[in-house]
Amino acid sequence: AVVDGDTLTVLVDRRQVKVHLAEIDAPELKQPFGQRSRQSLADLCLGKDALVREAGRDRSGRTNGRVACSGIDANAEQVRRGMAWVYKRHNESTSPLYFLEDAAQRAHEGLWAANSPVPPWIWRQDRRHR
Repeated sequence: AVVDGDTLTVLVDRRQVKVHLAEIDAPELKQPFGQRSRQSLADLCLGKDALVREAGRDRSGRTNGRVACSGIDANAEQVRRGMAWVYKRHNESTSPLYFLEDAAQRAHEGLWAANSPVPPWIWRQDRRHR
């Protein structure tokens, strides 16, 4: 199952495991491009074999990880398609994800087609203070 643009549920030995794609942050479903980001991840991973390289857990108890679906790095592909931001807080400054984000931004791919896309961490913060 695909929850949103950076979270999916995989089956491991018939057990459901919720996985957050590490190092990226996709628009929330109610944000512009949120539904498109979710659909992009679904196109990449839904119903396909997934390889998860676990990178710890988040505050919600979800597994954080790099996910490859049918051999495609879903984390990197979401950024390349302009369907997610590089999560700066969880990346080294030398991460190749920044190159992909920059290329998507220059090409106005996905969320970068908007004039001033709002990163989800800012959007969530604004919602909490209302």
